[in-house]
Amino acid sequence: MYTVVTRIPIAITCLTRGLDIRKEKADVLCPGGCSLEEFSVFGNVVYASVSSICGAAVHRGVISTSGGPVRIYSLPGRENYSSVEANGIQSQMLSRWSTSFTVTEGKSAAQEVTGQAVSTARPSTGKRQKKTPDKKAGNTDCKADIAFMIDGSFNIGQRRFNLQKNFIGKVALMLGIGTEGPHVGIVQASEHPKIEFYLKNFTSAKDVVLAIKEVGFRGGNSNTGKALKYTAEKFFTPETGMRKGLPKVVVVFIDGWPSDDVEEAGIVAREFGVNVFVVSVNKPIPEELGMVKDVAFIDKMVCRNTDFFTYNMPNWFSTTKYVKPLVQKLCTHEQMLCSKTCYNSVNIAFLIDGSSSVGESNFQLELQFAANIVKMFEVSDIGTKIAAVQFTYDQRIEFNFNDYNVKENILEVISNIRYMSGGTATGEAIAFTMRSVFGPVRDSPNKNFLVVVTDGQSYDDVLGPAAAAQDAGITIFSVGVAWAPLDDLKDMASKPKEEHSFFTKEFTGLEALIPDVIRGICGDFVASQQ
Repeated sequence: MYTVVTRIPIAITCLTRGLDIRKEKADVLCPGGCSLEEFSVFGNVVYASVSSICGAAVHRGVISTSGGPVRIYSLPGRENYSSVEANGIQSQMLSRWSTSFTVTEGKSAAQEVTGQAVSTARPSTGKRQKKTPDKKAGNTDCKADIAFMIDGSFNIGQRRFNLQKNFIGKVALMLGIGTEGPHVGIVQASEHPKIEFYLKNFTSAKDVVLAIKEVGFRGGNSNTGKALKYTAEKFFTPETGMRKGLPKVVVVFIDGWPSDDVEEAGIVAREFGVNVFVVSVNKPIPEELGMVKDVAFIDKMVCRNTDFFTYNMPNWFSTTKYVKPLVQKLCTHEQMLCSKTCYNSVNIAFLIDGSSSVGESNFQLELQFAANIVKMFEVSDIGTKIAAVQFTYDQRIEFNFNDYNVKENILEVISNIRYMSGGTATGEAIAFTMRSVFGPVRDSPNKNFLVVVTDGQSYDDVLGPAAAAQDAGITIFSVGVAWAPLDDLKDMASKPKEEHSFFTKEFTGLEALIPDVIRGICGDFVASQQ
């Protein structure tokens, strides 16, 4: 017997990018009313995955600005995405991106027939079913998705291969694998890479250790670069168990040196946000360096060329003493620099004008502005944090950075913020937010941003409090509406002023400023990492 399965399109926003949909094929639903100016599109027919899906669909003529269903297909990365004007959108050139997509006309409710038989048996009413015991949470202080890329080449040989597996088993035990802790998988690097098991397959250390013991030696050349690129591109997906917002880690074990080039693989891994560690065993001695294709192979693979991402063991004997130091590295999230992006490593506080001149309906537009910015970021307990303060003459913390770690909860709270009404004391509100909202997270590894939305003249000085906040490491974006004086906006904004201050005559114009604010946050974040 066969069943017909109806796939409901995924509702997305005007700004959802191709890289936000981690499926080979997906049906999505673009909203109506998207402004052509807010679309960021790179390419023609084949689009870089950093492009807006709805923008690409309009550009290709699949939908109009009224929105509608779209089917997206993921494609490999490429070079030289072209710039073409079509359907009112001028796409941009891009020299290179790691992944692409294309779009076709979608269906509002796609149906497909599955070959799975439908059981007509009635449930048993006899013996009571045993409850499945909950699996242990594991080490919740070490949340990470880790791929151990083991050396299965002829360089290492069968005996040392088994010693390598024993070492990795000890590391797995000490990590504290569990449902809420680290998850691990194994990729074997040899002539051709092979994924031995995925992140989703095992969530207990005992099962992982047993699975490691079952991994067989493959042999062949030590094509480490080929295996690393394959791992970065194929291993970390939602379908294989990758968890959103957690660090992605590849621990590369090399006995000797690679047979192939690793530079491109290192670049791809960094583009995919993967933290590459290299554990080098039996490093080439000076007499062997002439046989090594690239003596700087370790530096070209790791996330950053620092001691943190490299680990050396002289041989595979008596390795127990090396287990704990490696585990400590893998559990030090604040050092996972390649996981850090502008979307998952920032603290953003919204300072929202609740004065009488705003009015209830316009206040709702302010809240929608904040909510649509929040939608673009990866909120989690170890990722991006969001806070909101409403101000008049007084200030009210609507929610603080550590109150909510789930994006949907934050969006619901924002939608229910009640309008205060009153005067406008923006300077005092900035000082209050710096002290009461950013103060408790002063030691956070995230970069701090304050987005100020106001519609009028402040009754107090804004320059002094804004300067103090910036001196404390807070980057300020000022967004003015209607009667907000441009001088006040410039005084509040971080430098360069023209890139951190925005103005619109109407509250309805706030929506069009969202891409500029997000680009500004990402630009400042990237600059801070260099």
